[in-house]
Amino acid sequence: MLLPLLAALAAAAAAWPGCEPAGDPAGGCHRPSASDSATCEDLQLVTCGDTAYNQTAFPTALEHRSREAVESSSEYILLSVLHHLLEGQCNPDLRLLGCAVLAPRCEGGRARRPCRRVCEALREACQPAFDAIDMAWPYFLDCDRYFGGEEEGCYDPLEKLRGGPDVEEALPSGPPPTFFHFVHHPYAQMVRVLKRTAARCAHIAKTYSIGRSFDGKELLVIEFSGRPGQHELMEPEVKLIGNIHGNEVAGREMLIYLAQYLCSEYLLGNARIQRLLNTTRIHLLPSMNPDGYEVAAAEGAGYNGWTSGRQNAQNLDLNRNFPDLTSEFYRLISSRGARTDHVPIPQHYWWGKVAPETKAIMKWMRTAPFVLSASLHGGDLVVSYPFDFSQNPHEEKMFSPTPDEKMFKLLARAYADVHPMMMDRSENRCGGNFLKRGSIINGADWYSFTGGMSDFNYLHSNCFEITVELGCVKFPPEEALYTLWQHNKEPLLNFVEMVHRGIKGVVMDKFGKPVKNARISVKGIRHDITTAPDGDYWRLLPPGSHIVIAQAPGYSKVIKKVTIPARMKRAGRVDFILQPLGIGPKKFLQGPRRSIPGLQDPLRGAGPYREPKEAGQEPLRARRQPGASGSKPWWWSYFTSLSQHKPRWLLKY
Repeated sequence: MLLPLLAALAAAAAAWPGCEPAGDPAGGCHRPSASDSATCEDLQLVTCGDTAYNQTAFPTALEHRSREAVESSSEYILLSVLHHLLEGQCNPDLRLLGCAVLAPRCEGGRARRPCRRVCEALREACQPAFDAIDMAWPYFLDCDRYFGGEEEGCYDPLEKLRGGPDVEEALPSGPPPTFFHFVHHPYAQMVRVLKRTAARCAHIAKTYSIGRSFDGKELLVIEFSGRPGQHELMEPEVKLIGNIHGNEVAGREMLIYLAQYLCSEYLLGNARIQRLLNTTRIHLLPSMNPDGYEVAAAEGAGYNGWTSGRQNAQNLDLNRNFPDLTSEFYRLISSRGARTDHVPIPQHYWWGKVAPETKAIMKWMRTAPFVLSASLHGGDLVVSYPFDFSQNPHEEKMFSPTPDEKMFKLLARAYADVHPMMMDRSENRCGGNFLKRGSIINGADWYSFTGGMSDFNYLHSNCFEITVELGCVKFPPEEALYTLWQHNKEPLLNFVEMVHRGIKGVVMDKFGKPVKNARISVKGIRHDITTAPDGDYWRLLPPGSHIVIAQAPGYSKVIKKVTIPARMKRAGRVDFILQPLGIGPKKFLQGPRRSIPGLQDPLRGAGPYREPKEAGQEPLRARRQPGASGSKPWWWSYFTSLSQHKPRWLLKY
């Protein structure tokens, strides 16, 4: 796909003179800036067809004097394929930023420059993507040379992506609605509903993006809490994710309805909802795979082909795209003393194709101390829980429990036991084959697969995630949506409330200073959780007596016995004060080494759990690293057809 596109563009490029970078020590081109005065003309560049403006001017800052000259330039060719080279990262932001230089905005006979601050922010965010493929930052995105300051009247070239309630729509007023429109929500409508809901309940809700899909759609989250936008001490965090498979749309709609329900019921004074939102931070991501949804939606509701739209735009199954940490767990479990929690992502994982949606979820997990999660699917009617990958890789079905098997069963039952159809005694219904199991099942005992999101959550973080199959029809007709909501409203609320089971507390030193990354262990359960940056923790536990241990490097361990009554629905408070160790050897159970000299975690720097870069560390090159000294990067061959106009300014050496 990439090579034919470049070949076609290169053929056009051969007929037009281009910039020779040899004269510029920095590898760019010496060209004067565009004049303030200009003749505006219609913007007709296909790659720049979705900018927030529709008129441009020539010559440009790169000395392109016509649309044809721009289209034949190596800069424009790069913009056309950068999406594929970076595997969807920073798309469409980088393309729109480049368009602002290649096709400057023209208003009232004057060419306007894009804002330098936007360029600088995007370079900071996207530089790692270029480093990963050994590509230099494009010279024409030089923030000092081609971008202006606020005092010059610059504009934001990404303004169209910023969102916000539509200006033509007045914000809702009057009493909150007690009904919703039970319809399917295309992407634009979904975004509008979520943002209008957040605007209505601005004191308890906000929307934010965790990244973009491969085709550039925002992965939009709506958050609810007493203080939206920040973690509060001792307040547990829950995330619910829908539409990981694009053609499984019921979860997408349930979360859109749930967002509206939480907002309206809070405003109406529903005591249960007010208590929940005042004590819990809830994050809803209705669509993890908006690109796949568009493919499925084009075929229509009721479509039962089971595959069209399942994958993302790269044809990747997102629920098979996460690191396989379960195999590493099975290897470690046989080693006495080895830690089997917070398993690091193996470096070889990055050698493969990692979807931007997958990477966005992994980065998101590092921005908040998530305790509980659910992924909403379709195709059956059952709740499954980890592990999803069989302990024997050759067994397609094999009961493969986690160390927290009892807790996971309680979480699964919290959903299934209040779902009217899951409790229906008919074996002929959807999901009837799970009836004898109580409509819950260990994932690997159902069918085994690697790369799942639930296993990754459990083994890489503190978060316990279950998978909910909402029904046998993956893309139900609109007339079925109201009934689906009625069936799933109480299960969703009941599940979220489970985040308050077990114990919680703060780990601090003798001076009252929080101890972050302290380990909370429970005797008999070989899975530790760690404290958040503020020293707070949450440990989901079933009823009963437990021996709980808190420990951190440089401190003596503290052991406490706790008893959780069967009917207790609020987490018990258990704090720990750690005393520093005296002079002498410090004993602390070490887990697998978390970093390897010379390699870097591509997710490093995401969220409050970022680790400092170690001296001498180089960015991860993965499969894209050049071979022998002096050889060109793997992508250079795509540009060899550009004759004398090869973009040598993309080479770092």
